[in-house]
Amino acid sequence: MKRLIVITLILIAATAYVTVKYFDNLTISNMRAGNILRTIPDDAALVFEFANEKSFYDIFAGNQLISNIIGEEKSTELDTLNKTFAGNAVLQAAFTGSNIYASIHGKGDTGADILLTAAAQKNFDIHSFDKILKEKKSGFVLTPLKLGDKQGYTIYLSALKKRFYIVHKEANIYAGSFSKDLLLKSVAFKHSKDKISFLLLPDKQNSNSLANLYVNYQQLNPLFDNFFRPDHYSDIFKSFRLLPALAALNLNYKADALMFSGYSNIQQEKTGSYLNIFTAQKPVKNVLKELYPSTTAYAMTMGVSDPHKYMADLDQFQLKAGLRKEKDALLAKIKAETGIALRNELNSALGNEFAVVTTRYQEKFAIIDVKDGSKLFPVMSNISVMITNDIGQFNYGKVPFLLMGDAFNSFKRPYFQIMDNLLILANSAREIESFANSYLNHKLLNKTDQYLQFDNLMSERSNVAFFINFKNSQSILKSQLKTDVYSDYLNNERTFKNFYAASYQLTAADDNFYTNFCMQQLQRDTTAN
Repeated sequence: MKRLIVITLILIAATAYVTVKYFDNLTISNMRAGNILRTIPDDAALVFEFANEKSFYDIFAGNQLISNIIGEEKSTELDTLNKTFAGNAVLQAAFTGSNIYASIHGKGDTGADILLTAAAQKNFDIHSFDKILKEKKSGFVLTPLKLGDKQGYTIYLSALKKRFYIVHKEANIYAGSFSKDLLLKSVAFKHSKDKISFLLLPDKQNSNSLANLYVNYQQLNPLFDNFFRPDHYSDIFKSFRLLPALAALNLNYKADALMFSGYSNIQQEKTGSYLNIFTAQKPVKNVLKELYPSTTAYAMTMGVSDPHKYMADLDQFQLKAGLRKEKDALLAKIKAETGIALRNELNSALGNEFAVVTTRYQEKFAIIDVKDGSKLFPVMSNISVMITNDIGQFNYGKVPFLLMGDAFNSFKRPYFQIMDNLLILANSAREIESFANSYLNHKLLNKTDQYLQFDNLMSERSNVAFFINFKNSQSILKSQLKTDVYSDYLNNERTFKNFYAASYQLTAADDNFYTNFCMQQLQRDTTAN
């Protein structure tokens, strides 16, 4: 009996030790992620974290997914840098097994640069570079460098004829970039304890992940400004760029697609945006996407489980935004001139989904699901001047924006038509007729094989979903991207044009959003000889 008690105590002690060590390792992993992320300048919109291990590189060997995103030039730079580090025993030992954080920072005018931040192994310090100085090197030249009060080195890569700069930031954390200006910004950056720029993943989720993507939504606007023309403000992904939220997403590997999933947490201390309204809804099955015309360039679909609550929450949002007075005045004018209580009528008629679609010809439609189109038609016709028996133009401006929200800001005094139980809005009668042609003759995106394959990668339910078809968007990108950016997009071998489409879905969960992000490559033409 005594022996049994002793054995039992030993087993309990061993179990406790293993458990403590397990969670201790997880905690160290997460603390390391937090410690590194806080050293990255907070103007980064995106940070891609991956393990600097052979297994990671083997998975993506021969795969062009990542290079098609960052471009041919930066892909070549990073590949050469990786081979240089792997070919040097000191550098390889220092960073193999470490997680590398590649953050994207706007250049200030056009394009973006990449900052690499990582924790070296504990037995490596800045003086270890002195060993490399004494070695006979192949393919690179190492020289000491001082940036601010930080010690660093310049690595001249002979194959690229470019310099890579690396500095010791603090503890065992190092930062490097091909941009000296960006590295200077990293050196000068001081983290504020009161400011959180990136959302950390839970310990276990982080340790089991192949790679992670961190998103600071409100830094997307400044990043977009580096790529899009200032004289042509783009509405691509606009509502998402205004969302006060941080996301942490895991990579789900697929050979022909980049897929990330995780959470976007609302920053409650910041002023809310239009998309905040949808956190109070339940997920809705996405149906309107089946009506996207075959010419769709990009679209944003919104789903609400409780339309009445959506309208009430929109009222409160507009009150805080200073729009309520204008809205009340408009509704009072419509009531006085037509006898119609438009808000009440729309509140009763609204279904569970609405979408705004832009086509390759820069046509723009709103598709609004309604409960009974035949009952809504006389309401719409009474606030409009009818152009035909079916198509009318609103007599009042800003009705869609004030009654339906920010997504409808493009429709100032739109034309309308009701088709079955769909209210269609557009800025011209010709655009209404164009949508009717696609709808009635089934000229829809879901009739193509690649779209069906892409659709299988997306979640069936969400509350907000953005979709972009890169081929159909090309003419729009030509008019909106800066000249040099569009030239690179069109003429370089590795660009976004090698992708078929991308989607970004937000699904309400505990007052935040579960998030899915997907980009799928174009299918190869297997019939070509």
